Amino acid sequence: MTPLFAFKKIAAATLLCGLASVSMAAADLPAAKPLKLPELKYEKYTLPNGLVILTHEDHRLPLVAIDLWYHVGPLNERAGRTGFAHLFEHMMFEGSEHVGEKAHFKYLEGAGATDINGTTDFDRTNYFETLPSNQLELGLWLESDRMGFLLEGLDRIKLTNQRDVVRNERRQGEGTPYALADEQAYHLLFPHEHPYYASVIGSHADIEAARINDIRDFHQHFYTPNNASIAIAGDFDPAKLKALLTKYFGPIPQGPAVEPVTVKTPPITAQKRATVTDSVQLPRLSVAWLTPPVFTPGDAETDLLVHILGGGKASRLYRKLVYEQQVAQTVTCNLNALKLGSIADCDITAKPGVSLDTLEAAVWKEVASLQSEGPTQAELDRARTVDVTAKITGLQRLGGFGGVADTLDRYNQFLDDPGYLPKDIARYQAATIASVKQAATQYLGKDQSVVVNCVPGKKIVDDVPRSPDNTDADVKLTAPYTAQFEDQQNWRKTAPTPGPTTAFHLPVPKTFTLANGLQVYLLEDHSLPVYSAAVVTRAGSESDTPAKAGLAGFTARLLTEGTTQRSATTLADNAEQIGTTLTSAADVDSANASLSALSNNTEAGLDLLSDVIEHPAFAPEEVERIRKQRLVAILQEGDQPVASVLRVGFRTLYGDHPYGIRSIGNTDGIKSITHDDIATFWAAHYGPKDSALVLAGDVNESEVKHLADKYFAPWSASAATATTVPPAPAPPGLKVVIVDKPGAPQTALYAIGLGLPRTTPDYPAVMIMNNVLGGLFASRINMNLREEHGYTYGASSGFMMYRTGGPFYSGAQVRTDVTAPAAKQLMLELNRIRTEPPTEAELKLAKDSLLHSLPGDFETTKASVGGLRQIFIYSLPTDYFAKLPARFEAVTPAEVSKAAQTDVHPDQLILMAVGDRAKIEPSLKELNLGPIEYRDTTGNPIK
Repeated sequence: MTPLFAFKKIAAATLLCGLASVSMAAADLPAAKPLKLPELKYEKYTLPNGLVILTHEDHRLPLVAIDLWYHVGPLNERAGRTGFAHLFEHMMFEGSEHVGEKAHFKYLEGAGATDINGTTDFDRTNYFETLPSNQLELGLWLESDRMGFLLEGLDRIKLTNQRDVVRNERRQGEGTPYALADEQAYHLLFPHEHPYYASVIGSHADIEAARINDIRDFHQHFYTPNNASIAIAGDFDPAKLKALLTKYFGPIPQGPAVEPVTVKTPPITAQKRATVTDSVQLPRLSVAWLTPPVFTPGDAETDLLVHILGGGKASRLYRKLVYEQQVAQTVTCNLNALKLGSIADCDITAKPGVSLDTLEAAVWKEVASLQSEGPTQAELDRARTVDVTAKITGLQRLGGFGGVADTLDRYNQFLDDPGYLPKDIARYQAATIASVKQAATQYLGKDQSVVVNCVPGKKIVDDVPRSPDNTDADVKLTAPYTAQFEDQQNWRKTAPTPGPTTAFHLPVPKTFTLANGLQVYLLEDHSLPVYSAAVVTRAGSESDTPAKAGLAGFTARLLTEGTTQRSATTLADNAEQIGTTLTSAADVDSANASLSALSNNTEAGLDLLSDVIEHPAFAPEEVERIRKQRLVAILQEGDQPVASVLRVGFRTLYGDHPYGIRSIGNTDGIKSITHDDIATFWAAHYGPKDSALVLAGDVNESEVKHLADKYFAPWSASAATATTVPPAPAPPGLKVVIVDKPGAPQTALYAIGLGLPRTTPDYPAVMIMNNVLGGLFASRINMNLREEHGYTYGASSGFMMYRTGGPFYSGAQVRTDVTAPAAKQLMLELNRIRTEPPTEAELKLAKDSLLHSLPGDFETTKASVGGLRQIFIYSLPTDYFAKLPARFEAVTPAEVSKAAQTDVHPDQLILMAVGDRAKIEPSLKELNLGPIEYRDTTGNPIK
């Protein structure tokens, strides 16, 4: 067996110096243990047609990730076709010659694939999926067929459909608070002819202008083996993999050479400013700068600089504006590292009544300080530790964003060095106070900046253009390069059969109980030096009352805002010193404090967790600060259509029942909660007898027993107050609820009804039924609303299962002008699942997707902790997940049909429509679905 990672001692020595100095600087944290830096092992070779192959063996789970990068993006788009690279990404899922129309997702979901997606960035487009390892050949068949034979499966109808889908995606973005301001910032950072000027998704006019010949030419020019690399990570045999890659990709001819992009990014020499109006509650300041291209000198220093400036709770701007002065609701600074020049940006949302000038002055004050003095050594050490922790923890995932396969492809594209990871970490470790100070001086000047003020007002969105005619005469086609070999590929018409199934048993945690009653759950995984931990207690919002709505969430949020031993700022510093963020929150059924870190800091992490859970200070000044934050967050929910659906829909469905109260609470509730309410709630609901410590990762049982006893045994064994959740109200008759959002480009259209508890005996049958209805891309609702009609970017359904019940939901964000037709189709599918039993193919797809995706639920330590939390919260047996595959396998078609009859009730739903009332109300009335109510974004009835 090939080990997942080798451990590089030379690089580790450099790393240890930085981490050790961090730990020693914090006298109140246990010292870090020695850490060996993992080296990402890989093999690289190139097929004769130019396709670069990158492989990494990992046999810990029966999974394999495929990540195919095409070296094309908006960087390569021609004038008048902004967004075309992204539109083409959508076309890649429409079906190729041998795969069949819209069959790509069906094959993958039926095989149990997860992390199925395609993404477009300015510099590249990638496609990825993680499959059971015995389905590796299926993934290669699918990817190779759309590389070599996509055009044979395309037509104008599919293009028209996907133009609609992409424009819905753009509308969804336009409806997102502050998105228009983000787009304006890029318009100021880059000249109009620059490939980064337009958003990746493009403009409505350019999306609508795309022709079928554009698609053909783009594919033949850029989607060729010599312009791509494919990374495969996971459980495979190298010799067999090489043979499969040669079989499926080898015959595809090399395409034309792609000319390198020679665009230069001009510097900004005088500050540029703009003001954007949007339908938001609070104004937001954005300040952005052009910085060095990715992986070039100064890039690492700028990344560290941006984190120190505003990258977390320990950052300068967060501490000044959110904590000390309390003039900002949020502070976020990021670096978008790109080939033609990177973008550093800070987004700061003002508190009510605060001028954006005040926030901007604070930004320039902190930038000036960094330019004149540089960061402190503690700030630099923390930022470097956060970086290395993020890089290593990201390697837990084989596929998906930032996973092993994605990392190999990224390093290969930009550096031609897939194994660059140790060097990447080393360049951050090599940064000094002087070099970071130099980056601040060189790149963050006021004259080099772009400033965008987003203020409340009318949302102004581009007008929708007329559809173009059908001529394709404006595009000169490249000669089809597939014709010379397609007749020799008849064997491609049949999908490959799965290989032998690799025996795998879902893990069963080790458990023990401390003398004070605290239960401990542990899953060991020593493949990487990382771990995740959480303290979970049954103190969720199911305990809330209408008079004190939000008390459970308010209490949980305060856990990490200061203890009797550490202030809020010290907690933030301590967390960053071990490379993590300490979080605490409550959901409906539970509250928890959690973190993920490198395992050389296991003791320090448990020290912090025990402190926040056992010794919260609930300092009056912190209570008031967090109260103001939560009141503003509730106000901002009104800007978000889906959040309005949840708040208004659940309140309409449940009334004053705890499930009708969002965990964040409401304005009256948060205002009424006192310090004594919080302290009393904590004393009543936070005790070891009704709590659990859950851990997963590079920790062993003896170490956990020792540390649990050291840090959690002193926890007072007070008796927790049991919560009795009242019965849910009687289901309503079908009715429509409209929440007015004037000028909204889309309608958030969702049907909401009463659902089921997490412990329902019918759980397997219900999950399979929901996969048929709306749980998968290939489900009935999504294929209808998105793929057949083009009404939405994506539609779904699901059950939010709590301890004693929970809501059912189904719907999508749809174009305003098709709100009523989409509602009609949604209700059609909700009725059809009851009257038209799933076909044999639908059942197989739904069941196989659940069965084969289960190992992926334990791929990361954080995901494993999530599974352990469920075992504790819902009092499930420790072997629950180990036995779940057999329960899914045993479900019969009759049981799935029964679940649809028993648990989906179209005549007892609330159809929520959050959108422009003036435009959607008349057509919704014509449907005669039921009485129509009108409510504001808080759920209060209006006329």
